[in-house]
Amino acid sequence: MTDFDISGAPKAEIVRRRWPFSPIWIIPIAAGLIAIGLAMEQIARQGPTVTISFKAAGGIVAGKTPIKYKDVTIGLVSSVRLSSDYSTVEVSAKISREAAGLMTEGASFWIVRPRATLSEVSGLNTLLSGNYIGFDRGKSGGDRRQFIGLETARVIEPDTPGRQFTLHTADAQHIEVGLPVYFRGLQVGQVTAYDLAPGGHAVDLKIFVNKPYEMNIHQSTKFWNASGLDVSVGAGGLSMRTESLLSLVVGGLAFDNDPLSDDQSAAAEGSGFTLYRDRTTAMRQPDPNERRYVLYFNESLLGVATGSPVTLLGIQAGEVTNVGIAFDKATRQVRGRLEIMFSPERLIERLPEAQIAGAHELDRNVGKRNALLEEMIKRHGLRAQLRTANFVTGQRYLAFEYFPHPPVVRMKWGQDPVELPVIPSTLPAFEEKLGALLTKLESLPLGELSADAQELMREAQTTLKSMNGLVKNVDDKALPNLVAAVEDVHRTLSAAERMLDGASTTLVGPDAPGQRELRSALQEMTRAARSLRVLSESLEQHPESLLRGRSKEDAPQ
Repeated sequence: MTDFDISGAPKAEIVRRRWPFSPIWIIPIAAGLIAIGLAMEQIARQGPTVTISFKAAGGIVAGKTPIKYKDVTIGLVSSVRLSSDYSTVEVSAKISREAAGLMTEGASFWIVRPRATLSEVSGLNTLLSGNYIGFDRGKSGGDRRQFIGLETARVIEPDTPGRQFTLHTADAQHIEVGLPVYFRGLQVGQVTAYDLAPGGHAVDLKIFVNKPYEMNIHQSTKFWNASGLDVSVGAGGLSMRTESLLSLVVGGLAFDNDPLSDDQSAAAEGSGFTLYRDRTTAMRQPDPNERRYVLYFNESLLGVATGSPVTLLGIQAGEVTNVGIAFDKATRQVRGRLEIMFSPERLIERLPEAQIAGAHELDRNVGKRNALLEEMIKRHGLRAQLRTANFVTGQRYLAFEYFPHPPVVRMKWGQDPVELPVIPSTLPAFEEKLGALLTKLESLPLGELSADAQELMREAQTTLKSMNGLVKNVDDKALPNLVAAVEDVHRTLSAAERMLDGASTTLVGPDAPGQRELRSALQEMTRAARSLRVLSESLEQHPESLLRGRSKEDAPQ
């Protein structure tokens, strides 16, 4: 065999096929698939996006502020922007899929901030975590994605058992949302809202009474403001009443049923009631026969207020319903005006039997019903007068009393309201007299009187000095003479006494020595008597000698 040399022959090349992708791409592809899966899962877990409109968005931050329902986070704020007309703030939030069923008609949102009032303290947890958006579910209904946020949180949840009622009052003083409502000392509800009534002449309050206490509210139920402490002073002494310690501090409303009412059916939800200022006013039984009267005063009405009592002979028979000022066209002056509610039948109840029988006739005819009151005014002098009930507080009341010889008045019973006559109170009369007295005192010439008084004092001092000199002169001149005369009389009487003592021994015979001595003594007594007579005549003719002594011209001849 022939061996072939194939060393010089060309060699065949073996070409190997490569994989189009590098193995290193497996890692990013796997990561991408995982990310897509997570994103799809996140999208699947996310709920709807809702938009909430607020007047202001204080403390709301996109990506940080949560939305909570019963302290559980159900969403997160995604963006905060102004509305197209720049009047509100639109807050967009992403809601979790588990809470998507809550986004229905009637759902409400509000911003939770720290809030402290007398009745409650809320939102303190936001001091550390920041503000968040509160949520409350609505009634079942269709889905909704646009909402208008509330300015304040709901006080009562929609599914809370109970009923809501409306109270009408003149103003909203001491009223706020959350104020408690009491029934016989128990807190049974609270104020949920208040706003001006249509027309702006009153305020409507919304209250919610929890179950089962709402069954105690009837159409005859009375509501009143129980804020603070109710203090009254009567014949029995000082009386204080409060619904609870909480109402004493923060206030509240209270209600009770009319004990004379037969209506025991529960009031329907949304029924309206009047809110009275206190329990006494609320529970006062209305008098179907009381009428409205008006009185005018030319004096200050300070101390008289709505609700001030109107008494008849010391017994309350009405109350003041309005205090104001009226313009008198006749005198072109303004004067005080009082409106009162007064029942003439309270007078008739205290008349004898014969006149009580006529009361029924008075009730049937308005003109005859006023006949008795007119007689008391014209014939007996019944007049109204303002009097002070408390000198410490200055409170005043209106009293109907009998006054002797009052000014004659002409009643106009056809007008409505009827004007009743009045008489000025004693205080203005006293002030008028005091003012007149002060005016007279001011008109007196006090300066001249003071000068005259000073001159009189100087003359009195001069007179006292003269009297002192006169007394001294009497002591120096007149008294020695008088003392000497008295000593002479004393010596004479002593001699007469000695003579009488020796009369039994000396008076023996006609020529006895005693007789001679007796004659001498009698002569001496005669001379002494003559001296006394001369002295008395001298003093009678010249009494000034007691003061300045006896002169030579006055000496006896």
